Amino acid sequence: MKRLFTLTLLALAGAVQAGPAAQAPQGEPAAVVEPVSRLPDGSVQLPVPAQRRLGIRTLVGEAGDAARSIELPGRVVMDPNSGGRVQTATGGTVRPGPRGLPVSGQKVRQGELLARVVFNPSPLELASQRAQLAELRSELLLARRQAERLQSLEGSVARKEIDAALAAVQGLAERERELAAGLGASEPLLAPVAGVVARADVVAGQVVEPRDLLFEIVDPARLLVEATTSDPAVAAGIVAGALLGQPGVELKLLGAARSLRDGVLPVSFRATGRGAGALPLALGQPVRVVATLAGTVKGVVLPAQAVVRNAANEPVVWLKASAERFVVQPVRVQPLDAARVVVTGLAAGSRVVVQGANLIAQIR
Repeated sequence: MKRLFTLTLLALAGAVQAGPAAQAPQGEPAAVVEPVSRLPDGSVQLPVPAQRRLGIRTLVGEAGDAARSIELPGRVVMDPNSGGRVQTATGGTVRPGPRGLPVSGQKVRQGELLARVVFNPSPLELASQRAQLAELRSELLLARRQAERLQSLEGSVARKEIDAALAAVQGLAERERELAAGLGASEPLLAPVAGVVARADVVAGQVVEPRDLLFEIVDPARLLVEATTSDPAVAAGIVAGALLGQPGVELKLLGAARSLRDGVLPVSFRATGRGAGALPLALGQPVRVVATLAGTVKGVVLPAQAVVRNAANEPVVWLKASAERFVVQPVRVQPLDAARVVVTGLAAGSRVVVQGANLIAQIR
């Protein structure tokens, strides 16, 4: 028994030492797995087959002149010429329009009746208006009888007295008509522009106050982007702009403000899409704007995905030192547009990983 147990242990040890090659079927070559690892100096050993599987692509960096740029915070705002807000001037109870109350995302036409706001007077005001209306009707009745009596005496009564009586009847009738209409008056809420309802904050029967914002209407194909900076020199030197993460949106500079608002200077851009249809932006959406400044800077222009972050959150790029070895290189990065960056601190002629750099950074 002891001899059998010893022979079994020896057989298992031989199988472990033989590895996968010993377990391969007879007649088939053993698969050789090349190691993928991070070396002690921080570089990465990545065999060529693994590079193909990860889709690693490199590019020889060439130094040149690129436009100076700066990244600014911004947000999407309404174009005042193609958007509008619907507010109430009197306040009251909301009543739906002929198509019901509009909802967010619904298309509306310019001048379309969205809703009505029925004025809600106090009981004392309502009683005073009704008393005035009753008094006017009584005066109108007497004025009509007086005019009819004078008309029956035409020829013996001066014409100017008859005309004065008819004018008094007409004036009292107009006052009575206006006061009667004011008892149940309502304020129509019309769409100021044609577009899409971006915001709808009312329901049927809701009581609203004067100047409350009820609806917001925008044209989704015409929006503005407002970037902010606290440096007047930067605002004055901006010549163009682009949106980070939005390659399908182009920005056209409209101008920079000359007055501080909340401690910053707004810089306005018009957003246009490269294709037809609505822009992939929402009103109030925070964005990052790459503002192009006058002048140039020397560096290597690379795709934005070539730059990754190391453990210290520093921007780095991966360089291909040999056929299967990649080394990391800290750099200084400046955004150029929505898809490219300008890298400084990189030797000209270096082969930079422009695709799959984030996968190399994850190898441990």
